Amino acid sequence: MRVIVTRPAAECESWSGLLRQAGFDAVALPLIAIHPLAEPGRAALLQAWAGLGSWRAVMFVSAAAVQHFFDAAPEGSAWPAGTRAWAPGPGTAAVLLARGVAAADIDQPPPDAPRLDSEALWQAAGHRIAPGDGALIVRGAEQGQDDPARAGHGRAWMAERLCSAGALVSTIAAYSRAAPAWTATQAAEAARLASPDSAWVFSNSEAVTHLFALLPQAAAALRLGGAIATHPRIAAAARAAGFARVIAASPGRDGLIEALHTLERSIESAG
Repeated sequence: MRVIVTRPAAECESWSGLLRQAGFDAVALPLIAIHPLAEPGRAALLQAWAGLGSWRAVMFVSAAAVQHFFDAAPEGSAWPAGTRAWAPGPGTAAVLLARGVAAADIDQPPPDAPRLDSEALWQAAGHRIAPGDGALIVRGAEQGQDDPARAGHGRAWMAERLCSAGALVSTIAAYSRAAPAWTATQAAEAARLASPDSAWVFSNSEAVTHLFALLPQAAAALRLGGAIATHPRIAAAARAAGFARVIAASPGRDGLIEALHTLERSIESAG
């Protein structure tokens, strides 16, 4: 079984290396391209930093959101006291720590949480929000939006929950996200990965969409393979795309490896 990791390029190779260390034949094939914002997005990020201390909580939807938000910080900026940094999982929390946010200022789901997402984060940190508190959600935007810094991208669940708690919610994008631009050679190499003994690892529903958009000629072959999803919603997207076998992995490295072994046994029994 060949494992194809589809995370953004900044994370894809490290994930592939982790799986190779675990004994899998893993390759990196980023299906999400991350780009810095152009204007007016960059100006909006500077404005957000200027008023950062006014927010009770700032939620970062991903490690990329942290990286690009902090990359836009004016020189000498520091995380303000009294503002909570919210992370949906340990990867995002680790980047916050690396960018200078104190561990005591970070909220995230507990290590034994059954899922790493907005719902788990709210259960861990929602009690910190009182009516009238300000909350900022930092996320990505689809490339080409008229005002990506205001539009943002992704599910509105956390914004809705914050509003229901009486918070004053704003959303800002720190980067834009798009399908990767492949050459004909890259597309041909990717098409060769479409086979019944391939396992596609998806950490974003958009990656599923991008895969079939980039390889329409290989759609039937892709669907014969298996998909590992890091969240039930992503698993639902993979099923909707027609993958023959789909497994929603439990959080963390061990959950991903266990799911891959399960898929491997399924492929071997079918063969």
